[in-house]
Amino acid sequence: MAKTLTEQAQQESLHPKFIRDEDERPKVAYNDFSVEIPVISLAGIDEPGALRDEVCRKIVAACEDWGIFQVIDHGVDAKLITEMICLARGFFDLPPEEKLRYDMSGGKKGGFIVSSHLQGETVQDWREIVTYFSYPMRARDYSRWPEKPEGWRAVTEGYSEQLMNLACKLLEVLSEAMGLEKDALSKACVDMDQKVVVNFYPKCPQPDLTLGLKRHTDPGTITLLLQDQVGGLQATRDGGQTWITVQPIEGAFVVNLGDHGHYLSNGRFKNADHQAVVNSNCSRLSIATFQNPSPDATVYPLKIRYGDKPILEEPITYSEMYKRKMGNDLEHARLKKLAKDHTQKTQAELAEDEVKNINTKLLPVNVKISKGMEEILA
Repeated sequence: MAKTLTEQAQQESLHPKFIRDEDERPKVAYNDFSVEIPVISLAGIDEPGALRDEVCRKIVAACEDWGIFQVIDHGVDAKLITEMICLARGFFDLPPEEKLRYDMSGGKKGGFIVSSHLQGETVQDWREIVTYFSYPMRARDYSRWPEKPEGWRAVTEGYSEQLMNLACKLLEVLSEAMGLEKDALSKACVDMDQKVVVNFYPKCPQPDLTLGLKRHTDPGTITLLLQDQVGGLQATRDGGQTWITVQPIEGAFVVNLGDHGHYLSNGRFKNADHQAVVNSNCSRLSIATFQNPSPDATVYPLKIRYGDKPILEEPITYSEMYKRKMGNDLEHARLKKLAKDHTQKTQAELAEDEVKNINTKLLPVNVKISKGMEEILA
């Protein structure tokens, strides 16, 4: 199989590695947009008063309801956003051999890969990614940051800084809503980690059979997603029974809470259940910026409201939480595959028995089959 999706996108059918089980396939089109996800203007959030109170109320309500919303008037430099998108597109337009210079398979931290960096995935996602770690700053490994297109490092450093500031501002709102000091959620991350993942979803020959990114919740604290105008991000809040496609808005960021934020709030704030679908008409680009706690940060509710019980039995580290989550996901996929293989085998055996029964019923009792007839039936 090709190491990039460039060749795959030109073919008429999908490689079996990308084909999802029927229950995992898209139910709603990439461009069947919904307006259910709240769009919140952050204008006035920095000034105390009635306007800020109303903005905060909307943010909290969105987190309690969906765990996902969009923000506009967020203060991130529009020119920086445009440059970031242009650089990202430029990277994925590079020849395969140039992208593969940053191949991150084999455990490398940051770089380029097809589908996912997780080992053991039974079905691959229809996407290419380039990812790098930007915070804490001492963890930056510029050898894993693309050198092309020119200007990548300077633009992405500025972009990462502004998104870190925006994420912390949103976490302050949620901290205050929990009755805590405004920096409580940020402090719970200890030394906040930031990872940027640039997703490229090429045109897909059979988009109804696969996903760009499988259904999941983010493990971290809060995620900010910048997406182009194509569409493909989907969310559910009823366990996957119904899905909606998030309406792209020029210059907006989609905000969703992860598992860590969910646990810190003792389940009050939802961890957004989402996926990405693809299409056969055009490629799609998105840039996800994940704000995560440090590996040794404690995962446990910061405040438990009167009458509630903690949703975790005991405090654990974020590193342990992440390992359990990834392990459970892989184990679930493995068991599902085993069940599918067993069902297919059983059905094949039943079909074979049925054929034998039919053949037996076609033969008159006590009729001896001649050698010639045996050869015909064979």
